[in-house]
Order: sequence, then structure tokens, then C-alpha cells
Amino acid sequence: MKYAILIYGAEADWASQTPEEMGKAMEAYFAYSDALAKAGKAITGQELAPVATAKTVRILGGAPVVADGPFAETKEQLGGFYLIEAENEADALEWAARCPGAQHGTIELRPCIEH
Repeated sequence: MKYAILIYGAEADWASQTPEEMGKAMEAYFAYSDALAKAGKAITGQELAPVATAKTVRILGGAPVVADGPFAETKEQLGGFYLIEAENEADALEWAARCPGAQHGTIELRPCIEH
């Protein structure tokens, strides 16, 4: 079954890191990505651009309305994701807990609906 591992964190925390701290954090993500791939779990994953680049689209009165930024003000923003193939929920939860983002933010695990 496919699961999305959604990585939430405070962008301000990332922006305040030194280049050395950022390098160590990225090394942890690269290692995690490699572990997912070697275990045959990885489907895809991607870091997202800063939330300031986000657009929100809604239909109002039958017409699309585009606004800058995320829909809701939150302390944590969606910063990236992994799409994995897991044997079951327990397997997916184990991989979600191993994600480096769990150390400094929140990981949301969502099963994918396959048609």
C-alpha cells in the first residue's frame, strides 16, 4: 500500500541555521532517502519551495480566485514529502518515525487511495 510521508516544520527554524547545521540536516535527509531506496520503499519524494511561493486557489461564484500564500496561518509549513510503498500501516509508521523531520517538526502519514 502506498503512503505519503508529509514533512511539516517551521521555515523560520531552517532559515536561522548556519550553513554547517543545514549541511548536517540535509545529510540526514539524504541518508534517509538512501535507506528508503535500499529497502525498496521509495517511490518519490521532493523538497518544496518556501511557503511564500505558494498560491491558494478557490472557486468563488463560479470563478477561480488565486491568493498568495497558504490557506491557513500555521506555525509549521509543509516542506516536503515522500511517497513510499509499505507492507502495512505499522511498516509505514516505522519509516515515518525515521524521517529526520520528526526530530524538529511533525510528520503526517496518510495512506493513498488507489483506484
